[in-house]
Amino acid sequence: MLAAGRLPPGQSLTLKSPVLHVGSVPIFRPRSWDFRVFGLVEVQLRLSWEEFSNLPQTELSADMHCVNGWSRFDNNWGGLLVTELMKRVKLRPEARHVMVHGENKYTANLPIADFLRPTTILALRHDGEPLTAEHGYPLRLVVPNLYAYKSVKWVRGIQFLDRESPGLWEFNGYHIYGDPFKEQRSSS
Repeated sequence: MLAAGRLPPGQSLTLKSPVLHVGSVPIFRPRSWDFRVFGLVEVQLRLSWEEFSNLPQTELSADMHCVNGWSRFDNNWGGLLVTELMKRVKLRPEARHVMVHGENKYTANLPIADFLRPTTILALRHDGEPLTAEHGYPLRLVVPNLYAYKSVKWVRGIQFLDRESPGLWEFNGYHIYGDPFKEQRSSS
């Protein structure tokens, strides 16, 4: 992986999927679960679990790099590509950034260009199986080009903003962008 240019500096290979998160694992209640798209959009979008589950889905393979120093290669993710979601959303021209909202008041920010990459996926499955609760079931954002703290577990909403605003980890000293190949681990 190093020779192929896929292992970022300061990272080591793992074959496992380590579990790291803030707070307790939320309980999924399909009847009351919803997914919102709001902020700088022409019309807000709110989907029930059934509506979200019935959107067109795809599979893709992507690496994942954790700010703690591990990388796991060739993860197979299944779910809704962000590009597919965006067919249902009309952005206002001033939208430049995204704040991803998860359970337990978790947030992570992204430039809109990274959110809209063809490899960014709202995952329901990992390696052919439904996500486990510890890994974000029922829905996890996966942003392969950034450290995994940007790949929010238990996603409930996407907010479009006109400016960059720190999410939970960024507010607590993690790098605002988080490029693993530039070792952007902390803001200092």
